[in-house]
Amino acid sequence: MNKKILFVSLCTFCLILLLTELNCSSKMTKEEQIARGKYLVNIGVCNDCHSPKIMTAMGPIPDTTRLLSGQPSDLQLPPIDTGMIAMGRWILTTGNLNAWVGPWGISFAANLTPDPSTGLGLWTRDIFIKTMRTGKHMGAGNDLLPPMPWQAIGGLTDKDLGCMFAYLQSIPPIINRVPTPIPPNMIAEKFIKE
Repeated sequence: MNKKILFVSLCTFCLILLLTELNCSSKMTKEEQIARGKYLVNIGVCNDCHSPKIMTAMGPIPDTTRLLSGQPSDLQLPPIDTGMIAMGRWILTTGNLNAWVGPWGISFAANLTPDPSTGLGLWTRDIFIKTMRTGKHMGAGNDLLPPMPWQAIGGLTDKDLGCMFAYLQSIPPIINRVPTPIPPNMIAEKFIKE
């Protein structure tokens, strides 16, 4: 009798596991992928760094006309007190959180829109996933610099990363060539505080 109960319990467990697996791996429609991706981008606070801001009475909010387009190419950085950014000291950011200064140099939030010349328009889902897993631009290039939390985002499943990519490909493309990072040894000569 105990063997029958054990066998039935084991079969029931395997059936539940199989049904759960089939449900989790079921195909999502493109609209479902985009909706899930938008949800993940929003809870991942990607707009905090990757969207230019509009100042309101309640503080900065993302500029929805330039959503996820990165550091505006025409926005000049203010003078920088380089003594503030030595190892173990302060990390600085611009008021719109699109540029960050620290011991790694100056990093600028990337254009995540599907613009083919300045954003992710030429990227594939696989390149996006590889980038988030390796912390390398296009999965093999330069390092993604702080504060980009690629280690945390890279811990998402391929399905979730694919949904994020589907959402990013669905938003309006915005032409915005983000400045290239500035290495630490170049900060003083380019941005001396007067």
